[in-house]
Amino acid sequence: MKRLLFCLISVFFGLMCFAEAALQPEFEKIGVYPCGKQPKQVIFSPDAKFVVLPLLEDEGFDIFSVDEKKVIKRIKPPEYAKLGFAEGLFVPSKQAFFVSQMTTGNIYEYSYPGFEYRRTIATKGVWSKFIAYNPKYDVLVVSNWVSNDVSVIDFSTGEVKKLIKTKAAPRGMSFVDGGDTLIVLSFDGGTIQKISMKTYELVDSVYIEKAAMRHIVTDAAQTKAWISDMYHADVLELNLKTFKIERKYHVFNNPNTIDLLGGRYLCVSCRGPNNKADYTKRSPVDGKIIVIDTAEKKQLCEIQGGNQPTGLALSPGQDMLVFSDFQDAALELYLVRF
Repeated sequence: MKRLLFCLISVFFGLMCFAEAALQPEFEKIGVYPCGKQPKQVIFSPDAKFVVLPLLEDEGFDIFSVDEKKVIKRIKPPEYAKLGFAEGLFVPSKQAFFVSQMTTGNIYEYSYPGFEYRRTIATKGVWSKFIAYNPKYDVLVVSNWVSNDVSVIDFSTGEVKKLIKTKAAPRGMSFVDGGDTLIVLSFDGGTIQKISMKTYELVDSVYIEKAAMRHIVTDAAQTKAWISDMYHADVLELNLKTFKIERKYHVFNNPNTIDLLGGRYLCVSCRGPNNKADYTKRSPVDGKIIVIDTAEKKQLCEIQGGNQPTGLALSPGQDMLVFSDFQDAALELYLVRF
């Protein structure tokens, strides 16, 4: 009887392990496609029909058709000649798409569907980059790299309600606590800041010496966050309740954008080592996408990228992965299977 029970238990755990292994994602390359110069970010549209690519050294942003497998349109915002398009954001509840322009400190709103121009909003900051939307307070926030602040913008009026001072070079942001808290990453200040949306005051912070933190994602329950640190080539796991770093995953050189697959697997774009002459030039070695299993606390696999993989995104249905090769003026599209 004991032997039978032992066998049944062994079979049960064996099946559990097999099921666990079967849930691991597989990535099938669909293709590599040309786009405008220096694609800084990639964003799937809410219906997954398009990928939008803000272009740092080109005149606006490209629209890539997932069905047609090509860029079908270049959209040029009002001050497109000044280049510097960094980040984009879809706000489905407003049928809106926004793109930031570092060189002007503007963000531009377009309709979606349609990508029809609606308005220009001045952030009142310098070198505006990342955009996030808070539905609870109906505001947009924009991180301003050079003026070291975050613009809080009333969605309806487009007016700046507040400029929140931050540590040096704020970059990635995320709302937690049901929208009551804003997390801001400081690229040059090595600090993760926790800011109240009710008072705009600093609640807590975490400092890591020399850290250059770029992008943040959270789990669905908003209990954990993962943060890319380009200087140390780490992805940091942050406990959002205690606001302490619990784990560091060492990855490849210059981790940039990250996204969470299936609530468990982190996909991390790693740009590769800097060019010794100038970090803005082509890397001596092509970059990689590193996939981390956050349940097993280890690297699962890696995907070879082109020169300086930078932007990265999963489709809304999480069945496609896209990333941009910054120096190749290209995007790479993958099918994701479990």
